[in-house]
Amino acid sequence: MSFTDTVLADNARLCADIRAMPFNRALADGSLPQEVFRHYIIQDAHYLEGFARALASAATSAPDAEAVAQLAGSGAGAIAVERELHAHYMGLFGVDPETFAATPPSPACSHYVSFLLATATTRGVGEAAAALLPCFWVYRDVGNDIHARASADNPYRAWIDTYAGADFDAAVTAMCALTDRLATTASATELARMKAAFTKSTLLEWMFWDSAWRLEAWPGTTPQGDAA
Repeated sequence: MSFTDTVLADNARLCADIRAMPFNRALADGSLPQEVFRHYIIQDAHYLEGFARALASAATSAPDAEAVAQLAGSGAGAIAVERELHAHYMGLFGVDPETFAATPPSPACSHYVSFLLATATTRGVGEAAAALLPCFWVYRDVGNDIHARASADNPYRAWIDTYAGADFDAAVTAMCALTDRLATTASATELARMKAAFTKSTLLEWMFWDSAWRLEAWPGTTPQGDAA
């Protein structure tokens, strides 16, 4: 089996758990409270910046021009597509630039971004790619699962259509292929680190979704979802 086939099989139960989380069930049937989604998109925008930085950092240690272009392009593409989506919902839910700037990354968001940046800047490109891959994979997995069940008038249809769309599917497929290619030249030690990085990021995906559902915030601060 390829590297991605192996790690996806190893983490199949965790991915299934993510699809079944309360946040994603409510997103699918359209019952997700607006204040919860509002909190989520603020945190997702914070995460997006860190994710793009990690992709750019990984690109600097890529083995060839093709990999450099793919990783750097993925970072730029993620910002362009998701900022458009965030702008749609932030405008819908009244999240102005001042509110966003005043809302710090949640503990789960901060943990996830710190892990990606540390991996991208201090580890090899194979390990960095493996750490970055779950964000691609899990969002497509969740998007396709929800798309199959969501009604046409679901209030979160724009989000659902983005992550179940052909463009995002192509980006995920390309990231899987790159990670597999990097795995073919990795040593046994590097492969073990790649597998561990993939699993940790998948766990951090679970934590991010869970934190959004709980409106997680740092002690002494107010979740911005409550301000809606």
